[in-house]
Amino acid sequence: MKIACLGCGTWGTALALLLVQNGHDVCAWDINKDLIDILIKKRVHPKLASREIPKSVRYVYSLEEALEGAECIVESVTSGGIRPVFTKLHQLGIDLPLIITSKGLEQKTGLLFPEVAVEIFGEKKKDKIGCISGPSHAEEVIKNIPTSVVASSYSSDFMLSIVDIFNSNYFRVYPNSDIYGITFSGAMKNIIAIACGISDGIGYGDNTKAALITRGLHEMRKLVPVKGGDPQTLNGLAGVGDLIVTCASPLSRNYRFGKLLGEGKSVEEAKTSIGMVIEGIYSCISAYQLGQKYQIPIPITEATYGIIYGNMHPKEAVRALLSREIKEEHL
Repeated sequence: MKIACLGCGTWGTALALLLVQNGHDVCAWDINKDLIDILIKKRVHPKLASREIPKSVRYVYSLEEALEGAECIVESVTSGGIRPVFTKLHQLGIDLPLIITSKGLEQKTGLLFPEVAVEIFGEKKKDKIGCISGPSHAEEVIKNIPTSVVASSYSSDFMLSIVDIFNSNYFRVYPNSDIYGITFSGAMKNIIAIACGISDGIGYGDNTKAALITRGLHEMRKLVPVKGGDPQTLNGLAGVGDLIVTCASPLSRNYRFGKLLGEGKSVEEAKTSIGMVIEGIYSCISAYQLGQKYQIPIPITEATYGIIYGNMHPKEAVRALLSREIKEEHL
């Protein structure tokens, strides 16, 4: 299959390599022309210098050129780029199957990315919209380290097609029809990862992190029905799986960002140090707003929001969490 890969960050690059290894014809584009220059000339991504990119991955400067002859689109742009790119595709009259691989909630609207796609392309395109999500560091996928994720879609047929496109001897893809539960999990886990990073940065231990992950998962379960997802989905790869890998690994930029905050860096200093988009910063706003709108208490998310946007000191946020009224644990 000829696939247009839109977005050449670390995740987009890892997926392009996977797709080429699976025998697909890949043409990749990114809005950052300087990055395309590097990828064409050096055949190495600046953030993934351990892996040379084969010439079978073709890079182009023009979105239109990337789409020429394409049979499918794999999206890996930033959360802020989702709507502009989808809008451009719609303006170009593109009606290709679309696989969303970015994780997050759209700012201001609080929409999941499949919802953004449906809003732009219309209900008639639903059967051609799908996603993949799960515990999958780009830095490990490019090394062919065994990885398991889930694929979903509004259409069961397209969901199974996504499985066929991506599944390999090291990248295992499970179908799951709960597209909203899967994409919501991918957004929320980044917020909890920031909280875990903050905890480690302060100097707290594994006990604290375990509590944050477990109670963070509880917040996800409370909020996911608001977005039309099934709480049971959170027990799988897109939920618990992605939460563990994001909250416990220095490869996670959201975790590293939080750790820098816990160590005393400002938000801007931490962002500059990471040097890549930290999706949890933006998802935190939308999740916080959803909790407020539906009057659902999500204390860890609220505390993380307070640290990032309310100038709350991390230790003050911890004290606030520990002083909350104790209630019976409900699972």
